[in-house]
Amino acid sequence: MDSIVELISVLDIDDIKDFKGFLKKKNKRNDVKNIRLFEILETDDINRLKKLYGSSKNKDAYHALRKRLHDSLLLFISNKTFERDNSEAHEALRLLIVGRFLLENDLIKPGFKCLQRAEQKALLLEQFSLLNEILQLRLQYAYLESKPNLELLIDRLMTNQHKMQQEVKFQIAYAFLRVELQDIHLKGKIVDLNRLVIDTIGKYDISLRQLLSFKSLYQLLFIANEYATIHQNYALVRSFLKTSDEFITKQKVSSAHHLFYYLHILYYLANFNLRNGLFRESLAYLEQLIEGCSPGSVLRVQFQLRYYLLKALNYHYMGEGAKALAILRLGIQQSTLKSNETDIADLQLCLVMFLTQFQDKHALTELRKLIRTDAWYEKKMGMLWTIRKSLLEILIHIQFEDIDLAISRVKSFRRRYKKYLETVQEGRVVNFLRLVEKYLQNPEIVKNTIFIADIEAMAGRAENQDLFVLGFIAWLNSLVTSESPYQALLSLVKKLELKKDQ
Repeated sequence: MDSIVELISVLDIDDIKDFKGFLKKKNKRNDVKNIRLFEILETDDINRLKKLYGSSKNKDAYHALRKRLHDSLLLFISNKTFERDNSEAHEALRLLIVGRFLLENDLIKPGFKCLQRAEQKALLLEQFSLLNEILQLRLQYAYLESKPNLELLIDRLMTNQHKMQQEVKFQIAYAFLRVELQDIHLKGKIVDLNRLVIDTIGKYDISLRQLLSFKSLYQLLFIANEYATIHQNYALVRSFLKTSDEFITKQKVSSAHHLFYYLHILYYLANFNLRNGLFRESLAYLEQLIEGCSPGSVLRVQFQLRYYLLKALNYHYMGEGAKALAILRLGIQQSTLKSNETDIADLQLCLVMFLTQFQDKHALTELRKLIRTDAWYEKKMGMLWTIRKSLLEILIHIQFEDIDLAISRVKSFRRRYKKYLETVQEGRVVNFLRLVEKYLQNPEIVKNTIFIADIEAMAGRAENQDLFVLGFIAWLNSLVTSESPYQALLSLVKKLELKKDQ
């Protein structure tokens, strides 16, 4: 994507209006073309772009204009970001500076009043470093107070310093885990993630109970989500559901700083509940999420496609397939040039999955819209996502009796992923593919008791209770029962719900 277009994509409607005003103030001449170029790039009007500098001799002028517009956008965004994301922290810092100035000039009462307000704001924002400066300054000038409570002040300072140290340790651990997760997710690196998390937390002596905040909870849920995704087992993160819900119920979202993390927490909780079969709970979190995003805001753009995806999946597994499909198609229609390409790919692959389960011949047509190479998808979407896409393609070819092409795709799949799957000890995919190959070699095997028993055993294993995994098992099961893959899926989901109730 064009670098300027990428910058424009983070602006909302009000920002665009403000940026044009910003450019008008900067322009010293009436013939400057930066606003025209901005409007052309905003609307992606290629024809107008060609007319802006018609002659090829004007290429240098055009690139100079682009460079100035790019720099203006960066300056504008940096100013806006500071105003929005750091306004409250900036206010606390300003009060600290003013308070210090007043105390240095013997204006004791207003000086301490400024520091008290600064402390309250810094505490609310969990700005431990800033709070440390404020408390040290209060301690420095405590002798000027009529009745100083040194013990209380020192206790607050020491408590805050402990939180500072814990936060630093947590950020070190988080950074280390994110790097490792990136290698696991995108490069297929082999790591015992459970052991890695435990060892990392232990290494830095981190007390999560003491440090729990919107930010730290968001970071923990991110790691938990990656862990569950890698194992395709969201039962592993059920323990986070109650803790997270209790936290966001008790804690008030008091700033834009908190809102960013709060919305991400809601998204993760909606996803965790979905993947654990708690559909109503997931939908409730989704509604909280979309209500928390102001129309036209950057956060609304960020979460909108994910909202449609999770909402469609919930209704799909609840048995309302037609409604789910309509929601999913609406989500795809809502995508724009500003939309995240990985979110669009998620929606498109989900559409392929739905259509495959509905035995709709358009599944292959929709699959072909995923035009990137497997190498690109492995890098951007991860190994497991790309493996799921490749398996769906095999099933579609079998479903619509293009057996030779299905056999060819199976061979290609083995060449590309066999070593990786063996290395990560992902036996589920290997076993699934083995049963698919048996069916390709002899379709009559669906009547074989051993083949049927293998499918039932696969469906019964605890590690295969993930909804996405059940979708593939249901496809095999539909060969035996002669029902649609979607009906077979709903049957497995119902059995899963009954197990939970027992």
